[in-house]
Amino acid sequence: MMNPSIRTRYGWLILMLAGCDMLPPPPPPKFRSAPAVTSTPAAEPKRGPSAPRGPDSGPDHYKVKLETTKGEIVVDVHRHMAPLAADQFHKLVKEGFYDGCKFFRVANSPAIVQFGMNGNPEINRKYQAQGIPDEPRHESNVRGTIAFAKSSAPNSRTTQLFINRGDNSAGLDGQGFAPFGRIVQGMEDVVDKITDEYGEQPDQQAIGNVGNTYLDERFPNLDYIVKATIVGEPADDAKNAETKTDSPAEKTEE
Repeated sequence: MMNPSIRTRYGWLILMLAGCDMLPPPPPPKFRSAPAVTSTPAAEPKRGPSAPRGPDSGPDHYKVKLETTKGEIVVDVHRHMAPLAADQFHKLVKEGFYDGCKFFRVANSPAIVQFGMNGNPEINRKYQAQGIPDEPRHESNVRGTIAFAKSSAPNSRTTQLFINRGDNSAGLDGQGFAPFGRIVQGMEDVVDKITDEYGEQPDQQAIGNVGNTYLDERFPNLDYIVKATIVGEPADDAKNAETKTDSPAEKTEE
């Protein structure tokens, strides 16, 4: 005769096995099908919404012609790329700020051409107090785009600009440099030929203190903007008179 304790243990084992048979089987694993590969083109890059308009706001789209010592450059500006930058550029061009400004920095890393310091120190100092706040970047710093220069300090964009001579997106996008336009004429035959004789030698502090007098004496072969105009818009003659800077081509012999 079987020991009662053994019989009890076997009974519990039988009940457990029977209970296991009653459990529903686990559901089969779910596999997600890979999306079909299509030839649909990539979506347009996300661009920022229009910023609120103020007295200095420019149009949603405009073009600027830079007449330089190497030829003409045309900048195509779209406000939705960087509204505050587009408005600032429109205001400065219309007021004649960039007339006579030198291309004082031609760097290879990053590959840029930099300009935007007025040749008159008093005018330059005046506009340094009229900076613009930082704003999100919506476009990459690829070759042919233009953006305002800035320091590591917040809200430090004022008048200085740079044109990307190469694809600088890897180095500049993460630093918040926000392109607001593209060069649509004069990239290869003008921008790429701006003299790089002096590289990054000109000192920005000296330019700010002395202006084009310093650049003319120390770096006489620098290329520069003869005149900047908004295509299809009249110039602000009153403001142009205030910001006018004599360029070497305009100086007269005494």
